[in-house]
Amino acid sequence: MAAHIFGKEYFFLIAGPCVVESEAVVLEIARHVKAVCQSLDIPFVFKASYRKANRSSKKSFTGIGDIAALEIIKQAGLELGVPTTTDIHTEEDAAMAAAYVDILQIPAFLCRQSSLLEAAAATGKYVNIKKGQFMSPEAMQFAVQKVREAGNDKVMLTDRGTTFGYQDLVVDYRGLPTMQGFGVPVVMDCTHSLQQPNQVSGVTGGRPELIPTIAKAAVAVGVDGLFIETHPRPHEAKSDGANMLPMDQLEPLLRQLVAIRKAIRS
Repeated sequence: MAAHIFGKEYFFLIAGPCVVESEAVVLEIARHVKAVCQSLDIPFVFKASYRKANRSSKKSFTGIGDIAALEIIKQAGLELGVPTTTDIHTEEDAAMAAAYVDILQIPAFLCRQSSLLEAAAATGKYVNIKKGQFMSPEAMQFAVQKVREAGNDKVMLTDRGTTFGYQDLVVDYRGLPTMQGFGVPVVMDCTHSLQQPNQVSGVTGGRPELIPTIAKAAVAVGVDGLFIETHPRPHEAKSDGANMLPMDQLEPLLRQLVAIRKAIRS
């Protein structure tokens, strides 16, 4: 199912909440984003983490249970007829999640983990590798090679910024065409590139008001896809609420992005 998102006139969108909070929240978000994308002819991939394994504080919400969350993600994909994706953290996670989703996402911190990449490749699913905050775009060719050498050519890369100091990230847009040069689709993560990690509270901060800035620049550069976490009530979100785009802002932003893509292709 995931193959149909590539090669479209505009770009594809990977979007959804940070984590599965409940069936009601997941379906509310998925249905809204699907309707917006359908109206604009933008291919849509529904995203949600079934478990948050990488949290600063032990008190942070991690999920409702692996299988329960994966079932909800699968339900959203089947109801709406869209591909789905979630992130994995161990080799065992790969086979488990692959039974429910179309694309396996490798977290940025784990992009060099050979055994994880090989396990994801072995499922035959698309593998979306996030560029580590500590990695150069050029170095990501080796992550791509690991998946391909494991017998899977269905791989893509996602940029989510580069660490700048202890509590900030910056995006180097030269990296997008560099990574496209490896012969893979490249996605810009407009959410996590605006994180402000390592806060003394133990909860990551963010600058969601700059999501349109990151997205517009990426589309102008010619990115293949965008990654945007969104929520109808970010202040109530159980994970990464400080980074998510309010859901009512998604449609006007996507309309602007479609106009930009049309302009650079005219």
